[in-house]
Amino acid sequence: MDEHGWLTERFEEHRTRLRAVAYRMLGSVSEAEDAVQDAWLRVSRADTSGVENLGGWLTTVVARGCLNVLRSRERRREEPLDVRMPDPVVGRESGDDPEHAAVLADSVGLALLVVLETLTPAERLAFVLHDMFAVPFDEIAPMVERSPAAARQLASRARRRVRGQAPVPDPDLTRQRAVVDAFFAAARDGDFDGLVAVLHPEVVLRSDGGAGSRHTVVVTGARAVAGQAVTFGRLYPFVRPALVNGAAGVVVAAPDRPLSVMGFTVTGGRIVAVDVLSDAGRLRRLDLAVLDD
Repeated sequence: MDEHGWLTERFEEHRTRLRAVAYRMLGSVSEAEDAVQDAWLRVSRADTSGVENLGGWLTTVVARGCLNVLRSRERRREEPLDVRMPDPVVGRESGDDPEHAAVLADSVGLALLVVLETLTPAERLAFVLHDMFAVPFDEIAPMVERSPAAARQLASRARRRVRGQAPVPDPDLTRQRAVVDAFFAAARDGDFDGLVAVLHPEVVLRSDGGAGSRHTVVVTGARAVAGQAVTFGRLYPFVRPALVNGAAGVVVAAPDRPLSVMGFTVTGGRIVAVDVLSDAGRLRRLDLAVLDD
């Protein structure tokens, strides 16, 4: 096997990890795929003979590319950060689609990704690489043009925000689904008290309908979210259970088009976060395999 063939095989061995890094950095499935492909184009033209840790080197290449994308995105950003919804990864709850399951395995909780969207590019890189992929600060520091100590501080700031705003979901998917089903049953019946009962007192509903949309809102508190959720009752016939970033969620779809993807974070048997993407343009670009059933 020639050197190019060897490098191709090694790159494919690391592709899943590289895609996971890029998705956590960018919150976009398509941009993550582009970042990995871009890294391959760079790597295929580089001299790798002196590289001792190929996996670490490839991670650095992808991370640097993602950092450039984040900085470019920040410069042209127009919409408020608190309502920017990442691309959800949606799959069948049965998990019977091996190809889609592979993508879903790379995903991370939607509520966590929403919080990552509020970080600066340097904070996001430091947190993702160190806390999620155990990259040492000595290797992170040159990427963000800081000292290792400063890189550590970036990750620390990000970690505090994540801990405060991204609760860890209950591990039992069956229990998650029961709570989400109870939420929609109460919404269908117009049962305000039933809705409040399944919502955490400090629940947050974040909805991204696209720039300038009246559906782009943030609502906090159980009673306020329950008031909004009562209007979801009319959507009940269009709700399809799905895995949204590995957690219980739904796709709301009319006969001819998807209307929204809703991700739920259930902690301690109650809903602490509801994240909704209803931007029609972005929904059309998602891989919504659950709609093929």
